[in-house]
Amino acid sequence: MRDEYDIAKLNPRPNPYAKRLKKQITINIDNDTVDYFKEQSSANGIPYQVLINLYLRDCAEHKKQLKMTWE
Repeated sequence: MRDEYDIAKLNPRPNPYAKRLKKQITINIDNDTVDYFKEQSSANGIPYQVLINLYLRDCAEHKKQLKMTWE
């Protein structure tokens, strides 16, 4: 190995995953909801946390608005 490297000559390339970096958060989700996503994940072979993230990302990308009615 060299003692020093010229960083300018290394030809750095951008990280292809940089725009999809994840942030760890704490969130409270009902047990029934977690169980639902765990069932879905085992049926599809996707970890349940990834499945929840995919669902929330789809909501954000399609700008889905929450519609709630109280009866």
